[in-house]
Amino acid sequence: MAHKLTNLLTPVPSDIEIAQAATAIPIDQIASDAGILPEELELYGKTKAKVHLSIRDRLKDVRNGKYIVVTAITPTPLGEGKTTTTVGLSQGLGAHLGKKVFTCIRQPSQGPTFGIKGGAAGGGYSQIIPMEEFNLHLTGDIHAITAANNLLAAAIDTRYFHEQQTPDDTVLFDRLCPPGKDGSRHFSPVMLRRMKKLGIDKTNPSELRPQEQSRFARLDIDPDSITWRRVLDTNDRMLRQITIGQGPEEKGFTRVTGFDMAVASEIMAILALTTDLADMRERLGRMVIGSSRAGVPITADDLGVSGALTVLMKDTIMPNLMQTIEGTPAFVHAGPFANIAHGNSSIVADQIALKLVGPDGYVLTEAGFGADMGMEKFFNIKCRVSGLAPNCVVLVATIRALKMHGGGPKVVAGKPLAHAYTQEDLALLEKGCSNLVRMIGNARAFGIPVVVAINRFKDDTNAEIDLVRRVAIAAGAEDAVMTNHWAEGGAGAVNLAKAVVAACEKPANFHFLYPLEMSIKDKIETIVREMYGGAGVEYSPEAEKRIELYTRQGFGNLPICMAKTHLSLSHDPNLKGAPSGFIVPVRDIRASVGAGFLYPLLGTMSTMPGLSTRPGYYDVDLDTATGRVIGLS
Repeated sequence: MAHKLTNLLTPVPSDIEIAQAATAIPIDQIASDAGILPEELELYGKTKAKVHLSIRDRLKDVRNGKYIVVTAITPTPLGEGKTTTTVGLSQGLGAHLGKKVFTCIRQPSQGPTFGIKGGAAGGGYSQIIPMEEFNLHLTGDIHAITAANNLLAAAIDTRYFHEQQTPDDTVLFDRLCPPGKDGSRHFSPVMLRRMKKLGIDKTNPSELRPQEQSRFARLDIDPDSITWRRVLDTNDRMLRQITIGQGPEEKGFTRVTGFDMAVASEIMAILALTTDLADMRERLGRMVIGSSRAGVPITADDLGVSGALTVLMKDTIMPNLMQTIEGTPAFVHAGPFANIAHGNSSIVADQIALKLVGPDGYVLTEAGFGADMGMEKFFNIKCRVSGLAPNCVVLVATIRALKMHGGGPKVVAGKPLAHAYTQEDLALLEKGCSNLVRMIGNARAFGIPVVVAINRFKDDTNAEIDLVRRVAIAAGAEDAVMTNHWAEGGAGAVNLAKAVVAACEKPANFHFLYPLEMSIKDKIETIVREMYGGAGVEYSPEAEKRIELYTRQGFGNLPICMAKTHLSLSHDPNLKGAPSGFIVPVRDIRASVGAGFLYPLLGTMSTMPGLSTRPGYYDVDLDTATGRVIGLS
């Protein structure tokens, strides 16, 4: 059902006008054309659906298609059209070259949609439809993550409160395992997990000796060690730091904590990295929320809540099926932050898509932000878990961003661009191409062929595009192609699609940047040196303590997920181009044990964005006569 657009308008209308003018193909037809059986589909209305993971078992003997990861140079605060390029390339491959193709992208947070950034469905004539469904509730996955995350937060503070109120371990044990009317006791399944962890080989609570009862019942949470925070999917700066426990019934057990965005929750990272329900159950159970006063890590399993978390999350594991504006299929699934977590859509979506397209097809998966962030994490974290290796890297670049890296004026969201960005300036552009060269080198460091997509804006000149093309090929790119998919849809990405097809036939020699057996510090320093161009790393006393703690607790072999700004190759958003000689400060290190990585914090990272004086919600409304959403961007 993929189809070429024939009604392109000039000037290009707004994204929502284009999306609402398009006629969406019924999602069951999209599924059927993609090879999904009716019994493998859960419909959510006429334009979106979830698909069952059983597809992988049915198609297990089908060879995978070609696997392409889409990344970018270091962006301006406006973004350089990575999602738009991913969608346009999909349309070029499917609607114009007749290839079997699947697009796999992240679900956006609702917070930025009503803030400054707007939605993330692509743009112009290269976007996912329906745009409103994509950018808002979709099938409720983020709401489920919010519910699960906050249930765990409630479980932590509840357990701490009751343990403080119950100094007698025998009484605490009796409350956790109360006798029934016949006097018998039993352990729930999650309690048996804790018994196994403690090495107590008993299944009957009545058989536990007093010492064993104490070990089982008292977690002895150190409140200063708690790292788990509450989340919501709204930009609300006033909740960044709060004090809880101020009600009269809480008897003075107050604690300072705060809220993060829902997409920053470790549970979101787990959704993106899990491979099936059993794996999700294990990952949720081993999430570490803090330590006991003796320094023992405390997990969701220890708190007895992990089974309930899995129940809340059971439907989220199924990828969400949607379509591009030219009728090529797309999975929209998971949306972890790219500067806090790993910034990639789900493994299961990629796995299913690769089977559905088969050996002659193509799967595009997008990695958040630049090739120093989402792409590095895609290779070192996501590919380790999935066992998949891509055939090609598509690196999105814009003349605008390269001029910024050359020393152009500051680019500020909501303000007009300076003249340097709207007039030809080859000298400024050539200087800024240092960032492009470094990013091509980052991708090639993993042994994968690179194609540069030069995302054209209206003021870009042919001379500027030719310059970027020459620099990219000299730096080792297989090709560098101008694309105009925003204005032309898939037709504007046909040459890029041909370049990607050719690159996928080139030999690849994929390898990781570091072995997991490296020490925590060695892994951090390898990323800083090889990906960022830094000269070294400086650790705060707090970071040193965390490294010692996590190594002692057995987490030292986890991969590293750097939390840093996306606006520079370095830790400092003001350092543009390809800086060198800088020292990266690691102020702290956190553990996402359930997701399976450690994340060092480089500088101050906001996990709860604020709203500006005039947020995007001013423009969003409903036409009550037609029921149509208006003003969404």
